[in-house]
Amino acid sequence: MSKIELSDGLLLTLLILAVLLCAFCAASETGIMALNRYRLKHLAKTEPYARRISKLLAHPDRLLGVILIGNTFATAISASVANQIADHVLGEIGIIIAPLVVTLFLLIFAEVMPKTVAALKPEGTARFVSLPLQLMLWVLYPLVWLASSVSNAILSLFGIHAGSKTTDPVTRDELRTIVNEAGGFIPSRHQNMLLSILDLERVRIEHIMIPRNEVLGIDLDDSKETIIEKLRVLQHTLLPVYRSDLDNVQGILHTRNIVKILAQHELNEQNLIGMMEEPYFVPKGTSLHTQLLNFQQNKRRMALVVDEYGDVLGLVTLEDILEEIVGEFTTEVSSEEPEVQPQTDGSYLVDGGISVRELNRTLKWELPTGGPTTLNGLITEALEALPAEGLCVLIARYPIEIVQIKDNTVKLARICPRLPYTETYER
Repeated sequence: MSKIELSDGLLLTLLILAVLLCAFCAASETGIMALNRYRLKHLAKTEPYARRISKLLAHPDRLLGVILIGNTFATAISASVANQIADHVLGEIGIIIAPLVVTLFLLIFAEVMPKTVAALKPEGTARFVSLPLQLMLWVLYPLVWLASSVSNAILSLFGIHAGSKTTDPVTRDELRTIVNEAGGFIPSRHQNMLLSILDLERVRIEHIMIPRNEVLGIDLDDSKETIIEKLRVLQHTLLPVYRSDLDNVQGILHTRNIVKILAQHELNEQNLIGMMEEPYFVPKGTSLHTQLLNFQQNKRRMALVVDEYGDVLGLVTLEDILEEIVGEFTTEVSSEEPEVQPQTDGSYLVDGGISVRELNRTLKWELPTGGPTTLNGLITEALEALPAEGLCVLIARYPIEIVQIKDNTVKLARICPRLPYTETYER
């Protein structure tokens, strides 16, 4: 049989085409695998190439099969043609040099460069290769099917089933990362709101509730004049009504219902009781997400938080939960001093009743939130004793000095910026 001799020009053309095919296969594999799957689902609604890529990715064994078949074929052609060119130009020594030159050439121009471009521009690469890959799959389908079937059969022996689809839902922490990485695509205020929504499941109502000692309400055992005076000065719309003690709640009063009675000077206990709603109790430990749904389903805006013994721990409102998402939006005028007061030396005077979560959010701090919900509780837990003025404690590397005590609770504390990490500060 006579040996077929091809011209050097034709051989060079074949070599270039083979290298281009290698580069195409390398770029296809990297570009498609580097695509953002969630963005691809979005683009598939409007972009034909995204729909093609989605169909290809539905069978990754076939996709990789056609890419690797094309790459293997092109590599073999490159090596064979390069040997013939080297033999024509350099003789026998060329056959020895050719594999080294072809390997280096393919490594740079058919692997590293196309894969680098594809990794940096995955969408553009996928747009370019989607149709040719689909055509290659149609042409080479019998060979691809054979290779995939044999490969899948061998993998099944090891308990790996390539045909089974696996879904990897985004976790809450991964979704937080996605929102944080959105950058200029989402305004910072909207980012904060989205992150707050993600936190609704892990935050409990006791973290945001108004503690029992700060709950304002109406005591039916007070005199008529005292009750009227309270109703005139209180700025809240919903008020708990109780006898002697908050544990003996009689109902919830909507202040708008008593405006007419106050104007007509007809306020008495019987009228108050007649206008009250049934009290709504929720157990501590309820997540904000669950409580938000409960408020919606029960058509309520306020609930009393109770412990396992039925004792009232505090009060939570729909407004409190909404403020966890959108931030403070109350417009009530208050004459009280702010809960966090910056000082000239860099420290902060902080009200002991402030929520630890609110303090962290306000100053971008990292005080622990897994235990007590207020700064007073956090300090008392760290001291393991009743607080006293002048005592200092280090919590999560934040130096805290007790400035003022009232009724054995921390009324005011001075907190300095966080100290740098050393083993000495570990609690």
